[in-house]
Amino acid sequence: MTIRAICDLAPAYIRSIAPYQPGKPISELAREFGLVESGIIKLASNENPLGVSPKAQAAIRATLDGLALYPDGNGFELKQALSRYLSVGMDQLVLGNGSNDVLELAARAFLAPENSAVYSQHAFAVYPLVVQAMGCKGIEVPAKNFGHDLDAMLRAVQPVTRMVFVANPNNPTGTLAPAAEMERFIAALPAHVLVVLDEAYNDYLRPEHRADSLSWLKKYPNLLITRTFSKVYGLAGLRVGYAVGSAAVADMLNRVRQPFNVNSISLAAAAAALDDHEFVRKSYALNLAGMDQLTAGLKKLGLEYIPSYGNFVTFKAGDAKAVNTALLKSGVIVRPIAGYGLPDWLRVTVGLEAENTRFLSSLQQAIAA
Repeated sequence: MTIRAICDLAPAYIRSIAPYQPGKPISELAREFGLVESGIIKLASNENPLGVSPKAQAAIRATLDGLALYPDGNGFELKQALSRYLSVGMDQLVLGNGSNDVLELAARAFLAPENSAVYSQHAFAVYPLVVQAMGCKGIEVPAKNFGHDLDAMLRAVQPVTRMVFVANPNNPTGTLAPAAEMERFIAALPAHVLVVLDEAYNDYLRPEHRADSLSWLKKYPNLLITRTFSKVYGLAGLRVGYAVGSAAVADMLNRVRQPFNVNSISLAAAAAALDDHEFVRKSYALNLAGMDQLTAGLKKLGLEYIPSYGNFVTFKAGDAKAVNTALLKSGVIVRPIAGYGLPDWLRVTVGLEAENTRFLSSLQQAIAA
């Protein structure tokens, strides 16, 4: 049997998947253009420019001697820490290898080929990927002002629909559905539809914009909230995420979860990072200041941008491909988002003050070229 014939044995819906394209790594750009790695700044993947929490670093070092042993497959200590921090039961928690993992677990637990799932245009690329991987129908609802049109999403729900994905704030556009609108949407959905509320960027919201979404779990057993340690906690390289839902929903996800899907270092680092309130405060404050710096700079350059509630801003670059190439040649990595249906736009992560300044300077040169 030929290789082609072997691959043809895979289901058609698997063969048609276009794999997720992550942001360009610094090492790859250095090789591509012959640049020195230390002179490159990466503002493409919404990582924390302050690095790793000091408490997490200490926990990582303390864990190294035990790496010959398997991690705790149930993640007891991290679940215990999250239970205290979020005021939820440990049986309501599901740990994942990043929040991408728990999104996939939700799809595996609740979707079958005869079902459909609803998500928005310009929303996180992983939603259609996990839906397609289950062989079920994905329903993409046109965006409204670059964000979720919740009323249209509600109308798109079919009798066979079993899941709706909402990112709030949304990536890559940074838009936010107000709390009251979000809860009305959840309340209006049929009870047989699981709402996956992706709050990866929740920690960057100002207090007046934050929803008490965890309290909704008591009213809506079909709600699942996902969050991550990759953003404000600075642990993107360790891949730790989690979901919070009813104990029954969490049990379904844990049935399809691999027993050691989060490694020992990640478990220890996440539990320590959760307790590093000073690091989170600094990260939050840095993001507010950096967002002001970037948006002021984009205004000065006369570039349209989408007001963002995350740690990134999406702006209209005209010939985005040419602008992105010019930025790369100058050693600045941002994120092209043509794959999100926004071919004329680029997304830039909030960095340190000096990194933001360099990006704006390089951008000015790129659009003038």
